[in-house]
Amino acid sequence: MLNRKVTYRLYPNVEQEARLQETLGLHQRLYNTALEERIRVYQETGKGLSFADQCKVLTQWRKAVPALAGLNAQSEQVTLKRLHLAFQHFFRRVKNGETPGFPRFKNIHRYPGWGYKTHGDGWKLHPSQGASSGQPGAHGKIYLQGIGLVPMRGKPRTAGDPVTCEILHKAGKWYASVTLEMETVQRERGTEMAAFDWGLTDFLTIATPQGVETVANPRHLRNQLTELKRLGQEVARKIRMAQKLSGKQKGFSVSGNLRRAIQNLSRLHAKIARQRKDFMHQTSAWLVKRFGALATEALDVKSMIHKGGAHKKGLNREIHAAAPAAFLKMTRTKAEEAGSWYEEAPTREIKPTQRCHGCWKLPSVKKTLSDRIHRCDCGACCGRDENAAKVLLRWLEAELTGREPSEMRSGGSFAAMKHETHTIAG
Repeated sequence: MLNRKVTYRLYPNVEQEARLQETLGLHQRLYNTALEERIRVYQETGKGLSFADQCKVLTQWRKAVPALAGLNAQSEQVTLKRLHLAFQHFFRRVKNGETPGFPRFKNIHRYPGWGYKTHGDGWKLHPSQGASSGQPGAHGKIYLQGIGLVPMRGKPRTAGDPVTCEILHKAGKWYASVTLEMETVQRERGTEMAAFDWGLTDFLTIATPQGVETVANPRHLRNQLTELKRLGQEVARKIRMAQKLSGKQKGFSVSGNLRRAIQNLSRLHAKIARQRKDFMHQTSAWLVKRFGALATEALDVKSMIHKGGAHKKGLNREIHAAAPAAFLKMTRTKAEEAGSWYEEAPTREIKPTQRCHGCWKLPSVKKTLSDRIHRCDCGACCGRDENAAKVLLRWLEAELTGREPSEMRSGGSFAAMKHETHTIAG
């Protein structure tokens, strides 16, 4: 059984909007109260509270607070579970010597939403019977306890049984992220072979037996930087004005103008995030639909991030905006669904940005990041990203045939290799 998520956009009416906001506030206060309780108990006894301990306390809280009793009990347990996971991650980071990051109290504007554990307990999908193409699970309404039937739009790529649900509030809009359980997911699989190198100048440089292609970097964030800066300055100016009028650095009242400015900034950030996600989904789907065998290098994104200097700040921003780790995860998942061959070459061993695709040798002098042209004594000369993609293609050919990469000639045929290995045929 496989689990896949589908996100529905919710369209509540005025009354439902008020109830959703109230429910969000109750879950946010529950989270903060549970965090405060954990801190208090540890300070008094030197021992922490477990998830089970707080679930028992929750029963008492529900008896004492009518507002909590009106919420779905399982959804409240999901909120406590989130706090429990936050502490687990905190202790893991402490153990590994990383920056701990103690769990923090959540402001209502930074609290994402709440969840449900079981379909039919506090929530239920009611998909439209007349959805386009008759696809099960498309559009319709979702029932939420205490809120009612809320219209929704969205549809899963593959039909499945709803299992869990998260209600999310982003940039003034409501969403339902539903986990579906399904038997299998089968995508269309391509018949060609390729290796690609991820980059910033071009999002992808793709090497195939027929030649080299590129996918342009859409630069969604860079295209909106001027507007983001303007909106950010507007928010900062209104905050300074509110602080000056109230005479306080904290606890000042939020005016309607400030609230709208914050919402405008949030909406633009959300738009950029949607554009980025849509581009990565479409690009990864295109790769899998066209190619039956794909290779790239394993990326350590943390090691790419540099500290210090304005130019480093710009480079880090571009890396984060391109989201390479998320893109590779999408490609890997879609390749598994299609039954394609997808491999990530060990970067430290292959060194695709250093090695020559023509002679398979490493340079005597290591190339720096500013060296954008690959030149080798064997006569090979091309762009740095193009060379890396061709190195990965040779490595992929070797993996498919069981040979050493140095034995392969650049530009082999995937069709011919199908007859040399039983793995591809499967």
